[in-house]
Amino acid sequence: MDPRINPYAPGAGTSPPELAGRDDLILRAAIALDRIRAGRAARSFILYGLRGVGKTVLLNRIRLDAEARGFSAVRLEAPENRSLPGLLVPGLRAMLLRLDRGQAAKSAALRAWRALSGFARALKVKYDDIEVSIEAEPEPGLADTGDLELDLNDLLAAVGRAAKERGGAVVLFIDELQYVEEAQLGALIAALHAVAQDQLPVTLMAAGLPQLLGRMGRAKSYAERLFEFAPIDRLPDEAARDALTLPAEREHVRFEAEAIEQVLRESRGYPYFLQEWGKHCWDLAEDSRITAADAQQATVQALAELDASFFRVRFDRLTPKEKAYMQAMASLGPGPHRSGDIAEALGRPVNAVAPLRNSLIEKGMLYSPSHGDTAFTVPLFDAFMRRASGAKPRLDVIDDDPA
Repeated sequence: MDPRINPYAPGAGTSPPELAGRDDLILRAAIALDRIRAGRAARSFILYGLRGVGKTVLLNRIRLDAEARGFSAVRLEAPENRSLPGLLVPGLRAMLLRLDRGQAAKSAALRAWRALSGFARALKVKYDDIEVSIEAEPEPGLADTGDLELDLNDLLAAVGRAAKERGGAVVLFIDELQYVEEAQLGALIAALHAVAQDQLPVTLMAAGLPQLLGRMGRAKSYAERLFEFAPIDRLPDEAARDALTLPAEREHVRFEAEAIEQVLRESRGYPYFLQEWGKHCWDLAEDSRITAADAQQATVQALAELDASFFRVRFDRLTPKEKAYMQAMASLGPGPHRSGDIAEALGRPVNAVAPLRNSLIEKGMLYSPSHGDTAFTVPLFDAFMRRASGAKPRLDVIDDDPA
């Protein structure tokens, strides 16, 4: 069929044509935001799950809904090797410009500008990725100590008072939060705790990989009471069917029952993969009926596409020793696997390869679902590793020195 009108949208954070199975989370987030704007207690939201489950899409949907209802949104993505202050300063500057709306003389807004100026100047020496200059003169003693935790408390409090003066609320939307260094994450948690205690309308909506929960708990022991941690997983069967079939039906195209079952089986119900399979099914179909044969050929093309992009871009970031560790995991199956079993597959002691495991967790490739267990953060990655590297781990690149 005509690819120009293909409704499916595989892509990083691209909103699907049918956001199925997430209505409850969207509603819960909206209620929390409305309570915070009204000065009522509500916990910040943390969405966590594997790659491809739609965390970014869901976070963006919550943000767009919030902006439509008048919330001031600060949209950030935390890449590796970037400081939290370096992300916050330009984001908060842009938000304050929108918040001011020509009324910068108001006391609370002006003080927020001065707090941001002091924050940027004081921390620029320590975090050299702060590149935005702030026009306002800093206020001595306001967010300018150079201590991130103290200064971030002052900054978010000033921002919260500026928002409250206008009857609004500020929401930090941060994707890939697991990449924020733990001490900086602790400072953010402490600042959010402080503004919550003062009933100021500032909150966080964030998304990250499963290891984010452990990082937040280590950063501040009270994090589990301050945030609502919402697990995001593959779609249940009915929602997965809707995500696959409804976009086609709106274009008067039907999936055969066997084609639906095959796509659900191959994609495992992961939202990203459903979009990939749906796209190829559409392009392969000769008419308005998508057949089992179309779905079978779509599997070949979808896996080739995923191998070349979704999987490959992550695989290519790894060192040879990290690839060998991942290959040993893949040889054992989908997982999770005991760390000792992976070390045995490599023919090395557990302590010799533990630094490799830690490095892969830091890179967001692995996580530990329970003590001593290791699993891929990318669904179907074990099968990709076997296709890309063969089933047998390469022992020649691993020695007892994991460096």
